[in-house]
Amino acid sequence: MTAPLRALLGFLAAALSVLTFHQGMWGLLYALGLMPRAPYPMVPVPPYGVPLLLNLCFWGGLYGLAYGFVWPRLARIPGWLSGLALGLLAALVSWFVVAPLKGQPLAGGFDPMRMLISILINGCWGIGVGLILPMLLPRSARLHSTSLR
Repeated sequence: MTAPLRALLGFLAAALSVLTFHQGMWGLLYALGLMPRAPYPMVPVPPYGVPLLLNLCFWGGLYGLAYGFVWPRLARIPGWLSGLALGLLAALVSWFVVAPLKGQPLAGGFDPMRMLISILINGCWGIGVGLILPMLLPRSARLHSTSLR
């Protein structure tokens, strides 16, 4: 399987994971009263007014694209675990790169509850990517990767 096709499938897996795993955890946290906004938010995001859910799918997809490229090198690690690492990486980038660029405090102001929520949502999303991508790959690519484990 070619790397560009794996990357495209990684993008798709990550976008699907936003719609299922990420928003599923968001919904659970909302039901518990820990999230102020209901899941599947469609509020516009500046500067172009794109709905927040589509914005999350796009940025999640970019992480998935990179994950798809490196996926064969992660073949010795269970997909859910490498996906969890992807989700934790996304949380760290959000805390220490994206937040300052948006003029927000680092790591949610180091508020333990906000940090935990971020880890739960992003970690769940990453696990989803690690579980969905192998299902999208052709059978031959999956068999090759599992034989390396």
